[in-house]
Amino acid sequence: MCGITGYWNFAVAEGKDDLVRRVALMTQTLIRRGPDSGGVWAQPEAGFALGHRRLSIRDLSPLGHQPMISPDGRFALSYNGEIYNTEEIAAKLAARGVRPRGTSDSEILLLACAELGVDETLPLLLGMFAFALWDAEERRLTLARDRFGVKPLYWLHEGGRFCFASELKALRTLEDWHPDIDRDALALLLRYGYIPAPHAIWRGTRKLPAACRLDVSAGGTVQTRPYWSALDAACAGLDNPFSSTEADESEIVTGLDALLTDAVKRRMVADVPLGVFLSGGIDSSVVTALMQKCSDKPVRTFSIGFEEEAYNEAHFAAAVAAYLGTQHTEVYLRPQDAQELIPQLPTIYDEPFADASQIPTSLLSRITRRHVTTVLSGDGGDELFAGYGRYAACLANMPDFPPKTLGKAALASFIRALSPSGWDRLAALLPKSARPRNAGARLRNYADLFLHGDPQTYYHRYYMMYWWHPDTVLLSGDAPATEADDKSLPLRLREPLSIMQYLDTRLYLAEDILTKVDRAGMHHSLETRVPLLDARVFSYAWRIPLHMRIRDGTGKTMLRRVLHRYVPQSLVERPKMGFGIPIGRWLTTSLRAWAEDLLSPDVLRNQGFFRPEPVRYAWLRHTSGAGNWEYLLWIVLMFQAWLAAPQRERSNDDGLPRVDVRDERNPDPSEYMELWR
Repeated sequence: MCGITGYWNFAVAEGKDDLVRRVALMTQTLIRRGPDSGGVWAQPEAGFALGHRRLSIRDLSPLGHQPMISPDGRFALSYNGEIYNTEEIAAKLAARGVRPRGTSDSEILLLACAELGVDETLPLLLGMFAFALWDAEERRLTLARDRFGVKPLYWLHEGGRFCFASELKALRTLEDWHPDIDRDALALLLRYGYIPAPHAIWRGTRKLPAACRLDVSAGGTVQTRPYWSALDAACAGLDNPFSSTEADESEIVTGLDALLTDAVKRRMVADVPLGVFLSGGIDSSVVTALMQKCSDKPVRTFSIGFEEEAYNEAHFAAAVAAYLGTQHTEVYLRPQDAQELIPQLPTIYDEPFADASQIPTSLLSRITRRHVTTVLSGDGGDELFAGYGRYAACLANMPDFPPKTLGKAALASFIRALSPSGWDRLAALLPKSARPRNAGARLRNYADLFLHGDPQTYYHRYYMMYWWHPDTVLLSGDAPATEADDKSLPLRLREPLSIMQYLDTRLYLAEDILTKVDRAGMHHSLETRVPLLDARVFSYAWRIPLHMRIRDGTGKTMLRRVLHRYVPQSLVERPKMGFGIPIGRWLTTSLRAWAEDLLSPDVLRNQGFFRPEPVRYAWLRHTSGAGNWEYLLWIVLMFQAWLAAPQRERSNDDGLPRVDVRDERNPDPSEYMELWR
């Protein structure tokens, strides 16, 4: 696992020394993503430089050093990730007479792009990645990101230059770049608790969406397009479902078992110590059981517990670990641990991010890194196999759509004729004892449901959003549309359950869960692999008939049956707890003073982003016990904490090694032919 950076001045106004210096500074900020080595390669006559930080996982020798240059000197690669089907790709290359010098997947990727081309290579890749490929001959840059968005990639195109990096902090080293906060992105943060691609918190910056490539030409033209479609893959599964008889169900389980075993086994290939996150739930237990099945010695398992029993799953994880015979490590999170970690969150997550489980994830990653360098996780199981309890709840509670009476639609139209603030002004005319709180927002929600109601809108509003109307909280900024607003989804996915799973895969999984795990892991130089997000597993899961996904109100039917082959049902069958923490209670106790400072009306007013009144209302309601506003408040607090943190990181004060700038100059093919022979 690594960090990548790049800088391209289209005007070619900068010399080699300036290019190398710029990219060295950018690369230095990513040293935690790659503490083992680093380098910068430049083609000064093109105004281009490429940077890399390496966390050595496969082929620990210098042959895995990056940026990596192709044998003929034409291509330069900076790559972050892991490709798990390198043997198949290497065989394809060998048939063309191309053989790697070392054993790194980086080299296989570079050779494939050079020999087969990017168009043919991308569909072949089975794994997680974000990479930059520079064509020195054509002076063309290609960026690409994996199918599910496991690895991040940001970019900036302004002022006659194009820059990119694994994290935004690298772009903040550009001394002549002075960005403003994108208030529309802030509105998205309030709505979801994260900022979905392609948006980013700084105006002008973008995230490359999952399953997309971006091509930049010498003239500065930027083109982004998908190379794979999760929607097409999901619809292909729906159009070709497995037979739904009881006899066929056993065959489905057997096929899933074999496929998951292969996915896990491929992700166990590493030249460094390996482990697995184990919560004791279905997903992580499946991954752990299959790892142990593929290993000839006890695998290392890691879990985290909480002093509050309502949130604690540690004893479940310990029971599964004991049954499977793993070498188990657990750590308990205390309120003081959270308090000590919170000041680090803006640095760890780089961009405002407000999933409170970032705290235990960060602590677990820190403990795990003391023992291993690579860890597997069970992320993705809920989305692919319909495991979230909200799916069954939503299906059970969903209103009838469309409204059955014209009266409902007429009432909704009447409500929407006046803005939320207008309704608030009318409500202010009522006696204080009869005055409803947030009248405008509540009425608008009611109108939206019955006027524009449909299963997709219902799920999006009630199960995916936090601040439903960010404009009532922000002084300015409108949340842009996301894939959850795409009204073509019901035509293609047909059933509400499929729509919910798809939206969670594209938004909650890609932008929240995978972001949470990547940043927490990489801050501690820990690589996290996600076997359930194998593209083959995704396609297989979408062929499972609806009635086999949720049965008797419980999801993940087929995944559970796979697990029951390895672990007794009594050890893993229990209500889903999730990976939550008692952040609501902590905000009223140990974290109260910290939160009070950040939510001070004077502070909010002086910053000019939030309206102090609704934020203070939520805070006072929460601290008085009159309501639970923990999730909405945490979003505001994470933005406030991020805003208060230093935004530029040019130095390395934690004792980690500095960038080793390897000046490749303008590549001479004869130099590299000797290395690759």
